[in-house]
Amino acid sequence: MGARTSGREAALQMLFALDTTSDDVERVIVGYWRELDGDVEGREFADTLVRGVARDLAAVDELLRGASRHWRLERMTRVDRNILRLGAHELRNRDGAPRAVVLDEAVELAKRYGTEGSGVFVNGVLDRIADDLGR
Repeated sequence: MGARTSGREAALQMLFALDTTSDDVERVIVGYWRELDGDVEGREFADTLVRGVARDLAAVDELLRGASRHWRLERMTRVDRNILRLGAHELRNRDGAPRAVVLDEAVELAKRYGTEGSGVFVNGVLDRIADDLGR
């Protein structure tokens, strides 16, 4: 597994923890790495993603609300919601990976951690967001 792929996986796990607790983002990051190892490049990438999503959460969630027709953010599973936040953040900031990579990585995370329909759902929502952002 590449450093960015493992970084996205770690970021998802930290975002899930943030979504289920009221902990501070820095406390979640420190606690996560205290328990698990990670290569330096993947770890730095994960930390950057988590901080970015946390910092821009309102804007990221607004993108999700606009693109997820018929699904309120609160009704999504925590896994799907946080995979979407991660992907939307990467698409929104334009300094990350190309559109196809962001969508492919998000779909793979959804297949690995989500429900049977998560991959299709995540792909559809992120595809709309990418179109909306001109990516």
